[in-house]
Amino acid sequence: MTEPHSPMPAASLGPLSGLRILDMATVVAAPFAASLCADLGADVVKLELPDGSDPLRSLAPVEPEHALYWKVLNRGKRGITLDVRKSAGRDLFLRLIAGFDVLIENFRPGTLDRWGLDIATLHAHQPQLSVLRLTGFGQTGPYASRPGFARIFEAMSGLAYLSGEADGSPQHMNFPLGDAMAGLFAAFSLAAEARHRQCHPQAPGREIDLSATDALLRVLEPLAVERERLGRARQRTGARAGYTAPSNVYRTQDGAWITLVGTSDAIFRRLCAAMGRAELGTDARYATNPARVAHLEEVDAWVADWCAGQRFEALSEALQAQEVPFSKVNSIDDVLSDPHFRAREAFIRLPDPDLGSIPAPATVPRISGVRPAPPRSGPGVGEHNQAIYEALGLDEAELGRLREQRVI
Repeated sequence: MTEPHSPMPAASLGPLSGLRILDMATVVAAPFAASLCADLGADVVKLELPDGSDPLRSLAPVEPEHALYWKVLNRGKRGITLDVRKSAGRDLFLRLIAGFDVLIENFRPGTLDRWGLDIATLHAHQPQLSVLRLTGFGQTGPYASRPGFARIFEAMSGLAYLSGEADGSPQHMNFPLGDAMAGLFAAFSLAAEARHRQCHPQAPGREIDLSATDALLRVLEPLAVERERLGRARQRTGARAGYTAPSNVYRTQDGAWITLVGTSDAIFRRLCAAMGRAELGTDARYATNPARVAHLEEVDAWVADWCAGQRFEALSEALQAQEVPFSKVNSIDDVLSDPHFRAREAFIRLPDPDLGSIPAPATVPRISGVRPAPPRSGPGVGEHNQAIYEALGLDEAELGRLREQRVI
């Protein structure tokens, strides 16, 4: 069979170069995983419905004519349209999948089966296909068929329960953090699967069942053992950490907010020196982290009072001189102007056919000897239909019929 695509030149040196991914997932989590893989060299094709109805295309930030979130999250991918729910679309999909190593989907369990794309059918056309299924709650269990979004699994996992003031309601941040974290687990899973394929090139394809809620539970790993062994259920504490001290967000005399961490005993002693209270660092009541946690409010009050009496620049100099970990709590404007991020080129410009170029975070991580060109922004609806479907052997007449039928 003719290969349906050739690798994108900008990613040719990445460690995942040669891995071919078909991303038919929607919204954020799973497409983010595919994008991370594209950053590291995978050849990713984004599949969406012909009407361009993926909710991400209307998720803020958007301009009247441009889906900005879509453009940055789906960077480095080529885009096709295909309605696999139609018979002709299903047949074309099965021809297409033969040229890929990985399929990414995030539909509720059983959805692909109902469309005639069950795992046996997929493997009949590509025996070594890995299928990543990223859902809110996994492929099994009583909640498997429920719809899931970031805030739902943030709440179910206990993450939201820990966020907010002690006497206030649980909080979500103004960003789908749960989606991003699930996407990181998915990208890790795909890298692990690529390694398995490398070690066992003839092994049959496997299914990867990734629950976004499970991913968040994994991140919150000490909570269960804390409850069982110590009898404590961790609670909300605002910005203050309840497991180490001092660690909180503090306001300076001139209105800046900083976060400061004095976790280790050595750092705490250096903080005391910066505050001009070196004697506190050797006081038995505060000399160890467990002791400081036992006197958490008292310790926190000292630091808060000291910060409130210092202008940010003076405070910054004192803390840096003692090598105490701290940072101003940055807005996006602060981030974009920060000299460290500028020196590291932490933001790059993605070439974009509509807007010229748009800013986005650089590829993470940085690998010696690998410096790919900036990936292009996410594709337009069906932008690469012609090239990819022609490579499958479809002629212009067939493509025209499929367009008329709204198959592509």
